[in-house]
Amino acid sequence: MRMLVPAILVLLSLLVAPATGPTFAAPARDTLVYVADISDMISLDPAVAYEFSGILVAQNAYDTLVAFEGEDLTTLKPRLAQSWKITDAGSTWKVTFTLRQGVKFSTGRPLTAKAVAFSFDRVIGLNKSPAFLFKDVAGLKEGDTKALNDRTVEVTLPKTASPQAFLSVLTFTVGAVVDPDEAMAHATGGDRGEAWLRNHSAGTGPYVLERWDSESRAVLAANANYWGAKPKVSRVVIQHVPESSTQKFMVESGDADIAANLTPEQARELTGKADVKVQKGRLLQLVYVGMNAKHAPLDKVQVREAIRWSIDYDGIVRSLLRGEARKVQTIIPEGLFGFNASAPFQANVARAKALLAEAGLPNGFSTELLVPTGPAPGGVRWADVAAKIQSDLAKSGIKVTIKETAQAQLLNIYRAQKGQLVMILWGPDFPDPDGNVTPFTDYAAKSIAWRNQYEDATAAKLAKQAALEPDPAKRKALYKELTDRILHQGPYVILYQPTTRFALRKSVQGFVWNPMAFAEFKTVSK
Repeated sequence: MRMLVPAILVLLSLLVAPATGPTFAAPARDTLVYVADISDMISLDPAVAYEFSGILVAQNAYDTLVAFEGEDLTTLKPRLAQSWKITDAGSTWKVTFTLRQGVKFSTGRPLTAKAVAFSFDRVIGLNKSPAFLFKDVAGLKEGDTKALNDRTVEVTLPKTASPQAFLSVLTFTVGAVVDPDEAMAHATGGDRGEAWLRNHSAGTGPYVLERWDSESRAVLAANANYWGAKPKVSRVVIQHVPESSTQKFMVESGDADIAANLTPEQARELTGKADVKVQKGRLLQLVYVGMNAKHAPLDKVQVREAIRWSIDYDGIVRSLLRGEARKVQTIIPEGLFGFNASAPFQANVARAKALLAEAGLPNGFSTELLVPTGPAPGGVRWADVAAKIQSDLAKSGIKVTIKETAQAQLLNIYRAQKGQLVMILWGPDFPDPDGNVTPFTDYAAKSIAWRNQYEDATAAKLAKQAALEPDPAKRKALYKELTDRILHQGPYVILYQPTTRFALRKSVQGFVWNPMAFAEFKTVSK
């Protein structure tokens, strides 16, 4: 059990480091203190990190070839690659990158195409948690990334992979470029430097990892060899403070600059405070109800549509969640390429009853709703959202029995295709629409469509076609057609897309939360 650390002791720990490490001597205006629960931090190696806190650090110590900046996950921007092109090579795709000139690693060594090839092969060879993004999503093998010369990288993808999805994957930490000489200089037992890079860095990013004290803090210092604009703060302290109440107090007292894990109620309590501001951050999660498409009467399209027309979505978002979410009804979340803003459903009991009568159920029917125990995204309990849905459906003649189940047990039932109605959430593993579309539409992928026993050959074909389409305009049109189809024929009730909130000292400027769950500290000033 962790003890509650008084704020003054946390502050002193930031100012006076243990004798075994460097002291935090920078003036307060040059140090940003970010408090969060970082107990999930297990490695800072970008080929290994797949937890939120590790990704937060790695995204600031390493660069990728391309990037999504700020909240925009629809427009690829150059980063280490100044340009790129996709070529149809017949039996394969070729994705060719031209590297930016004059970039150095934090070690002082120059960035080369060979370093990119080493980094990509290293991810595949280590085969840790994020490796599936290269191996399964992109279909890459070691050797598929080649240095054509010092500044040109060519990646060969199979025709079964989406080149656009691959580019999106490259914005994630798995696409970070590591200094191969530094990694191999610290390699032990063929680990390609993994043990050393767990708590050191060797990237081209705006910061270097100065130290990581497990379950205490990670400290980033400005990279003197950074190729871009100098970070506005020279040091970032990511402090482990698991209790959100302590985080709130530290921001109020000035002991921290940013708090990451406040509850909606705590955020509301800070609204209007003289020295503190509250800022929203986007998330890519969708909270939804899955309907088993082979469980009568949910196997009828009219019944599923009746359920969608029974629910008071605005009431859920405005009253129950108190604005801590957005009404989204399609399967690609707002913020991703291909988002369809269509949201036709609202509580319409007459329309729902007419659809039930058309399905031969004029008196309604009874069903069971599985919901997880504990809190749901947006600051309410899953049971509270379920009770609202139960009440809404009852008005249309649909009698719902709520069954609360621990999430692990619920997922076992859901994955075995044995749920009737199941309320749960989903978030994509990478910032591309295919991270949602294939799971929601392709039964053969054995993900969400599988769990809901939804087999639609037309939808699955459209999903594959959209994933592989290299032309953005054509790809967008395909996703519009597909999401419209699933909106009315699929087995889903998309309820809402939650947001998150941060507390900041009013002096903090330039903090932007990327919906893939990290922030780039180089833009932050105070």
